[in-house]
Amino acid sequence: MIIIVMGVSGSGKSTVAQVLASLTGWQFAEGDAYHSETNRAKMSAGIPLSDEDRVPWLERLHEVLLGWHESAQSGILTCSALRQAYREILCEGIPAEEYRFVMLEGSREVFEARLRQRKGHFMNPALLASQLATLELPQDAIRVSVEQTPEKIAQEILERIAPATVAVSRS
Repeated sequence: MIIIVMGVSGSGKSTVAQVLASLTGWQFAEGDAYHSETNRAKMSAGIPLSDEDRVPWLERLHEVLLGWHESAQSGILTCSALRQAYREILCEGIPAEEYRFVMLEGSREVFEARLRQRKGHFMNPALLASQLATLELPQDAIRVSVEQTPEKIAQEILERIAPATVAVSRS
């Protein structure tokens, strides 16, 4: 099983994914770590990424997911995955039953407050509006409210994915 934790900046993707990884023992990859220096500089300057900026990043993340799939490993990836086309790039060639998108949902106010408190991250909080405008709500994702603890969010995610898959993956 592969879980892609998605959502806008400030939704808690990294925190929730780390809790999931600790609960399951699955592989973990932080999507932001795969951004180019050019992308990081743009985002730090408050410049939204274009599709041309995002595609090489998404392709690198696809390679991570494909590697997990090909080696029969379970994993958890964080990625904003804002558009359906981005989600398709991420999972190309991986059977749909082997992955699940989990969208972390909340109010703009919650995300803004979290971004104001975040220190040392390259993502400029001013880009939240751009991300919200770009977001295409997924039809096939597990959608979870961020207005609970990361531990409760992770537990809800695990309960909502196939319990048999989680049990098999832990052994």
